[in-house]
Amino acid sequence: LLYYFFKNQRSVKGANIMNNSVIKNFAIGFIPIFVFIIVDSIFGTIAGLITAVVTGIAYFVYYYWHYRQIEKMILLDTALIVLTGGISILFNNAIFFKLKPAIIESIMTVLVAVHAFSNRPVLLDMGKRYMADMPINEMQIHLMKQLSRILFIILIIHTGLIVYSAFYWSEGAWAFVSGGLFYILLGVLVVGQFIYIRFIKKPSFAPIKAPIDQSHFNDADELFDVLDEKGRIIGTATRQQVHGNPKLIHPVVHLHIVNDKGQLYLQKRAQSKDLFPGLWDTAVGGHVRHGESIPDALVRESKEEFGVNPKNAKPLFQYIMRNPFESELVHVFKMRYNGPFKINRDEVEMGRFFSVFEIKKLLGQGMFTPNFEQEFQLLLKNGFLGKT
Repeated sequence: LLYYFFKNQRSVKGANIMNNSVIKNFAIGFIPIFVFIIVDSIFGTIAGLITAVVTGIAYFVYYYWHYRQIEKMILLDTALIVLTGGISILFNNAIFFKLKPAIIESIMTVLVAVHAFSNRPVLLDMGKRYMADMPINEMQIHLMKQLSRILFIILIIHTGLIVYSAFYWSEGAWAFVSGGLFYILLGVLVVGQFIYIRFIKKPSFAPIKAPIDQSHFNDADELFDVLDEKGRIIGTATRQQVHGNPKLIHPVVHLHIVNDKGQLYLQKRAQSKDLFPGLWDTAVGGHVRHGESIPDALVRESKEEFGVNPKNAKPLFQYIMRNPFESELVHVFKMRYNGPFKINRDEVEMGRFFSVFEIKKLLGQGMFTPNFEQEFQLLLKNGFLGKT
């Protein structure tokens, strides 16, 4: 459910396809119920209960043998089958076994309630193992909270129906309510939500205003704002998610450093870079973190890469840079500075000044990044080189 919800809200190039084990592991919990119905109708209640218990234990053992791990939900489901089935056998009454789906669903209801009515996204935490690297932005989190509130109401009603059918309806009706009806209700919920979002109401939301301390984040987990064509924030995504998906526009800052001779300082990108390693590029360039202002990002990147304070930098222009790997809203700055430079070898292999004439001669020879060559032409076209 989580996977298809996010996949339908925003399709992501390169996202991992869900393993069928999600559906298999969820559906397997209903097999003991159907086994009980079949065996009970042929051999009686006790035989049905014993077979259901054996079926649950057998699947738990198979899963552990096949995957060499204990799946918590399967463990809980099997334990409840053994407990409720054992009590039913002891008292020769199947009612305890019939209440097992209601117990499982009550636990689900509590988890959904926590996600829907608190600040703890427990459903997302549980679903991460199945969604792999799929990008989840702020809009989707907001929609998921709305969806979980509707799901909470459905679970409350369905749990009540299970209990009622266990006492007052036939075994066939109880089996349908416990199994098939649950899938039907989930299907209606997902399809209804999809139609509502896609055709009735385009969701909008305000971005989180409180900045997030990302100093402890790994590079792949660094969080960026995702923008629309007009530069408005529409969500968030990690570095790993925006790199490789040109649909996700994210903001960056570029600083061009010019000395008194009119020469342009360039950096040679470190070999460890995931994009264009070893090529010459703009003096300072870096991503704007989620919750960070453009000026603050410029200061941080300038100090990180060259130990330079860009207090005299002037904004020039901004544009959207696109390539097959990513899309960036580039905020371009320029400053006069002759040095010295304190090079961060983790980010930059080396740096030096180039004359405009020298750069022109080397264009198109694979020495510069395509991003720099594109931006260099914009600088020339708008008369920003040769002036400070």
